[in-house]
Amino acid sequence: MTAVERLLADDADRSPRADARRNLERLVAAARAALAEVGVEVTAQEIARRAGVGKGTFYRRIPSREILLEAVLAEVLAEALAVADRALTRPDPGQGFREFATAYVRLRAESCGVNEALGGAGFPGLDGVLSEIRSRLRQLVERAQAAGAMRPDIDWADVAFVLAGVTTDPHTIGLRADDRQWERNLAVVLDGLSGAPC
Repeated sequence: MTAVERLLADDADRSPRADARRNLERLVAAARAALAEVGVEVTAQEIARRAGVGKGTFYRRIPSREILLEAVLAEVLAEALAVADRALTRPDPGQGFREFATAYVRLRAESCGVNEALGGAGFPGLDGVLSEIRSRLRQLVERAQAAGAMRPDIDWADVAFVLAGVTTDPHTIGLRADDRQWERNLAVVLDGLSGAPC
């Protein structure tokens, strides 16, 4: 279910006017962009400004900032879940895991808000999709291990923390990371996961 559909389902007015639906779509798109750039602390006023609507329009279409953010995060995390499901169908379990890991880390690197939500930013409505992502990650890891494509001495939960650590602060010891640093970090991690145990 998309964020717009989720918000419309919660609305007593199930078939809003075309302009009201367009405003809702603009608010969802603005919230998604603002979440990526600012994170979960983005204000309703900032979202409304980015959508090109007034704060009054925001609250006529959206019950609260938290409900909007949760709907947008649920939509983005459902996309990550779909990537995991596709990865589980790959004939090569190692390749399936690498595809998921790349998409997952890219999502964390490109969206501050998603990174915060995956880190437990406190959206109870996301518990179900987070549980499903954990389940798929476990399946992907165990499948890759059974095929000999991943070290057998690593627990699937360790992989969750390792992938979360691939996205780093933009500065360290006087160095500045570029926008693609996460890809190089991930390559090192994937190499380490697929190598023989020490």
